[in-house]
Amino acid sequence: MNRQGQVVALLDATGNFFEPARTAFPGADEAAWERARRLDPGAIGPDGTWVLDFRCFAIARPGGRWVLVDAGVGPAQSPAAAWAPVPGRLPDALAEAGIAPADVEAVVLTHLHEDHAGWTSGTGGAPFFPAARYVVQRAEVAALDRTDPVWDWTVAPLRASGQLHEVDGSHLLAPGITLLPTPGHTPGHQSVLVDQGAGARDVVVTGDVLVHAVQLGDPTVPYSHERDRVTARASREDLLARARERGALLATAHLTRAFVEPPAETAPGRRP
Repeated sequence: MNRQGQVVALLDATGNFFEPARTAFPGADEAAWERARRLDPGAIGPDGTWVLDFRCFAIARPGGRWVLVDAGVGPAQSPAAAWAPVPGRLPDALAEAGIAPADVEAVVLTHLHEDHAGWTSGTGGAPFFPAARYVVQRAEVAALDRTDPVWDWTVAPLRASGQLHEVDGSHLLAPGITLLPTPGHTPGHQSVLVDQGAGARDVVVTGDVLVHAVQLGDPTVPYSHERDRVTARASREDLLARARERGALLATAHLTRAFVEPPAETAPGRRP
């Protein structure tokens, strides 16, 4: 099991992206690509393909309860089926970690892209985590088009069941678990800071603030599917600076390594 203290990595799927890596990350120079190869060699596929993992993280809570960060690609009929490798294996990964769906008290959705919200619903359409509140930034919900399939898959049913919890800005979810606004990839993207206390390293769950090692090595590199590239870069630089300042590990959704060190040197960033 891939675990850092009380944070457990849960691999839902692995597959190739639908665009070549150099198309998905325009502007990266050869030095950036070489550094990316060293940081995450598993992401480099044949003929320039981008191999990525689709990963969620579980954070242990007292009394055998858990907080889940993101909900993967989902079952075969989920919205991610249009491009991601479905069905995901999150139910099996949870079972291997000894986590029952009913043990999950909250699901933090870093954003509402289909590969992060897939297991909000199960194969029968009911919330997959029956006792959980699903926590998302209000700005993320407000920006989601109602024709987006995630609306009917995630937002509408969770609102109907009273399980959708919208928050604004930085939010203390539970002792040691803080939601950090990191917009740009989407308008209401958020990341998660896990303060593990004395004797253990903090963990920053990045979501899609960075999606490839080329952005880890050079956070100025844009991603073609970022909604606002300027804001995304600022969020990326800020989050990496915060992680370095705290000596925290990064927990990544799409790199082929679940837990990585923040680079010691990156492009200069902006701190609030």
